[in-house]
Amino acid sequence: MKKNIVILGTQWGDEGKGKIVDCLTSDGSYVVRYQGGHNAGHTLVVNEKKIILHLVPSGLLHNNVTGIIANGVVVSPLELIKEIKMLEENNVFTRKRLFISNSAPLILQYHIEMDIAREKRLGINLLGTTGRGIGPAYEDKIARRALRVGDLKNEKVLSSRLEKIVEYYNHQLVSFYKHKSIDYKIILKDLLPIIDIIHDMIQDTTYILHNAIKDNKKIIFEGAQGTFLDIDHGSYPYVTSSNSTIGGVMTGTGIGPKNLDYIIGVTKAYSTRVGYGPFPTELFDDIDKHFFKKGHEFGSTTGRKRRTGWLDAVSLCRAVKINSLSSLCITKLDVLDGLKEIKICTSYQNSQTLNPTSFLENNDWDSIKPVYETYPGWTKKTLGINKIKDLPYEARNYINRIEEITQVPIDIISTGPDRSDIILVRDLFYMK
Repeated sequence: MKKNIVILGTQWGDEGKGKIVDCLTSDGSYVVRYQGGHNAGHTLVVNEKKIILHLVPSGLLHNNVTGIIANGVVVSPLELIKEIKMLEENNVFTRKRLFISNSAPLILQYHIEMDIAREKRLGINLLGTTGRGIGPAYEDKIARRALRVGDLKNEKVLSSRLEKIVEYYNHQLVSFYKHKSIDYKIILKDLLPIIDIIHDMIQDTTYILHNAIKDNKKIIFEGAQGTFLDIDHGSYPYVTSSNSTIGGVMTGTGIGPKNLDYIIGVTKAYSTRVGYGPFPTELFDDIDKHFFKKGHEFGSTTGRKRRTGWLDAVSLCRAVKINSLSSLCITKLDVLDGLKEIKICTSYQNSQTLNPTSFLENNDWDSIKPVYETYPGWTKKTLGINKIKDLPYEARNYINRIEEITQVPIDIISTGPDRSDIILVRDLFYMK
């Protein structure tokens, strides 16, 4: 029996992880966010109503599930409260089912101002961050000056440390970036009412999770962003500030690798990327327009148009190795409906040497050309199909080829935006 399952992205984020977490936690007990912050955007469609979550774990939409925001997450108290209240407006009540690690670093206003000031100074060379203070908050963590969620329980200590940190930031913001200064008293004033709301949610979440494992509870670990936004293994410097690969699960929760039973990598049936950075299979033609229109390809966090391209099996195979994936989940298969032909990038060539190259070996991304295999498309709709045998032959052939290339099975196929539009090839919790 597979009790503890990790769900993470194999591309540049936006793979549809939230829906898969939502699907699997209907039969689970705990759902855990272990890295990132409210720069994540998980879009769920429940009864034709769209719900976008940035910080609260997606599986918390099920009333039987306990949610954990673990120590690897950077937490904006203001955004957390907004999200909790938004869920309550949708009749999802989380205050007694959500716990936040006392060790999770806080994101406060000075992080946001620093993020914005830096991007403005970079001009046309900007990194394309979400402007939500994620990077500066992780910097504070590494520099050992971060305020953490547990600090909210001691107002006197919080006030004293906050004043010193704001002084540190103001020196940079005003003197170097020519930016407006921050008033620590305003930040403190905004925090105080929030503390009363989340006080009882602040816990030692590592202790909670180890007890859950001891009691044989089913746990879903929910990743944010994707493999190639990982600070160590991504397309640096166009990456996020945390480890969105498998290592982030252990460091971000305090749970050891022997307690992880199954690792699912989520990939779209094609590729997308938001913001700047290398994207070998990017398209600029009518297929791009098709993907954008039919796949509704704009960022759920930023609202920016996503860049689109054919499935990149070179990067996907690397993601399989980096994350020790047990299986894959393919999302948005229905977006390929109606295309005459479909392509998979199986290798890269350097335009100067014409020799095959592997992912991230080359810094000169402009010289990289994808090498494609081409397959016939299908006219029959896959939207809403729930059984793999009902898929068009061409769609099954495409899925089988992805399995052959990556050498891992495909356990889940998403055939539409609603939580019911899904094919479960195997019951992950109960398979041997």
